Amino acid sequence: MKLTRNSILADRDAYLAAGYALPSFHYDTILNNTVERPVWIHFGAGNIFRAFQANIVQNLLNTGHMDTGLIAVEGFDYEIIEKSFRPHDNLTILATLKTDNTVEKTVIGSIMESLVLDSASERDFTRLKDIFANPALQMASFTITEKGYAVTDTKGRTLPALQSDYEKGPDQPDSYLGKVMSLLYHRFSNGRCPIALVSMDNCSHNGDKLQSAILSFADAWCERGLADKAFQAYVRDRSKVSFPWTMIDKITPRPDAAVSAMLSQDGMENPDAIVTSKNTYIAPFVNAEECEYLIIEDAFPNGRPRLEQGGVIFTDRETVDKVEKMKVCTCLNPLHTTLAVYGCLLGYTRIYEEMRDPLLRRLVEIIGYQEGLPVVVNPGILDPEKFLDQVLKVRFPNPFIPDTPQRIATDTSQKLAVRFGETIKAYVKTPGLRVEDLRQIPLVLAGWLRYLMAVDDEGHAFTPSPDPLLDTVSAYVADYPLNDAPKDLNKLDKLLSNEEIFGVNLVKIGMAELIKNYFQELSSGKGAVRAALEKYVS
Repeated sequence: MKLTRNSILADRDAYLAAGYALPSFHYDTILNNTVERPVWIHFGAGNIFRAFQANIVQNLLNTGHMDTGLIAVEGFDYEIIEKSFRPHDNLTILATLKTDNTVEKTVIGSIMESLVLDSASERDFTRLKDIFANPALQMASFTITEKGYAVTDTKGRTLPALQSDYEKGPDQPDSYLGKVMSLLYHRFSNGRCPIALVSMDNCSHNGDKLQSAILSFADAWCERGLADKAFQAYVRDRSKVSFPWTMIDKITPRPDAAVSAMLSQDGMENPDAIVTSKNTYIAPFVNAEECEYLIIEDAFPNGRPRLEQGGVIFTDRETVDKVEKMKVCTCLNPLHTTLAVYGCLLGYTRIYEEMRDPLLRRLVEIIGYQEGLPVVVNPGILDPEKFLDQVLKVRFPNPFIPDTPQRIATDTSQKLAVRFGETIKAYVKTPGLRVEDLRQIPLVLAGWLRYLMAVDDEGHAFTPSPDPLLDTVSAYVADYPLNDAPKDLNKLDKLLSNEEIFGVNLVKIGMAELIKNYFQELSSGKGAVRAALEKYVS
């Protein structure tokens, strides 16, 4: 079986016999509708988009709640389109890895077009301009990672690629954001039609991050006389251009070799993953967990698809904020970081394996239920305790999700302020709660210091995951040996007082001493990490 439209038609019985769910809508009708009146275009053609948004649209097409498909655009790694989308007629196999040890296989056919965001490609960029000029377009969504919205470096200087686009204007942009802005300016110049620009990236207040980047371009162009002055008012008018906040949650790891082998056994031709020149892992399939959440602020000036029929929850901005904080500050992300730090130290390579370790399981249970839930604001549309139950009892222990602590440990210095700092600050501010009652969160922060030594609990060196501050923060522990000799830990105070990293001055609030004591024990020799967990967790 080949993953192409012709093969699905010719080998339909073979697909069905092998247990694949196939699209049930009339493809040519949906394709024509999408070309003539595009409704939804998406930037960032990665795995979560193919596993989540594309599957939502497929279900809505199958049930008749939508009559136009998706347009996928990739602006970072063009090989995703050239080597994964187009050879398979934009089809994807979604392997949903369920906790009952079954795999649900679905051929996703909701993506009608795939384009590269390349201003040098006359064919693709002309088509993108046509799409953005079409009054029917209601939303452009994004999964380009939080870094994709950056306009300045860590020192506040405008990134060189963006500075160049600021000075050149909308005609021939080179940066990712510059090309998106060029398309938005084209829409403005062709009728000033409204549109929602919807970040679906997993970061706090994502709509604001996208809006800030858009406004920086509009101001730079208009102030230089490179764009109509009215463009500044257009992008600031919520009745014309909106930037809804969203919360997205679905674990979608890299394509797994076991899933590839399963598809090959079914008779699928060439299902193996490949690695692009930009180190992107792509395959004709995506593997993902069954659980998924997408909460969107209902702010769409040109209307929107009926995505609520596909499980999307629309609400107001305040509620999106509460849901996002519930997930990022308590019920999922801090627990992921905990398992990432200690998983690397204890030699684990899978999150689900860590959940079989009684000490690590107990550690995240205490952080979630005992230390985190007391300061969570219930968003109303999701129950925090039930969400946490699902994370710890269903999602993290799922052996079909090949997620790794090493992946989760990426950019940890950028995550601690939100994932733990917000809870610590809530304990400082909330009457009846005491910072001194937090015992396991400080153990995680001490574990991160121990992780920065880049030596595991057996005394073996390992390579820490990428982190923009890795060299800077690692320097604070570089001189500490892995032994039980007393250590002068006072130089850690400068790091522990860094509010940008931890979200709060840990020295000032009196938590630093506990963290340093934990670190002394964690770094006292081989086996000290597990010994400390046995002492403080069990």
